[in-house]
Amino acid sequence: MQAFLLVFLGAGIGGSLRHGVNLLALRHAGSDFPYGTLFINVAGSFVMGILAAWFASKAGASTEQPVKLFLMTGVLGGFTTFSAFSLETMALWERGEIGAAAFYVILSVILSLLGLVAGMALVRSLA
Repeated sequence: MQAFLLVFLGAGIGGSLRHGVNLLALRHAGSDFPYGTLFINVAGSFVMGILAAWFASKAGASTEQPVKLFLMTGVLGGFTTFSAFSLETMALWERGEIGAAAFYVILSVILSLLGLVAGMALVRSLA
């Protein structure tokens, strides 16, 4: 039961952070392109890379499982937005902005993977 509570609390924090980032993106970049979701997915992947590399370097310390559940499953699960990404891609497509939809998919996938790799490399360089 403790694991579910940790994930629940983390997801609430992550979702709140996502909402704040989306509001900032709308205020500063407008609503023509889903900049907030793009940033969230890339930043979330970067942080996931940091955490994955950090926990991997600790090689199975079972006391860290609650922290992993809270941060990786909860906070980052609530923060990153693949379902929103899918919806926004289809919204661009249905508005006839097929090029923008394709660009968004390609940019999101590539930058998110690069974010993950950069986060892992950062932690490994510090070890």
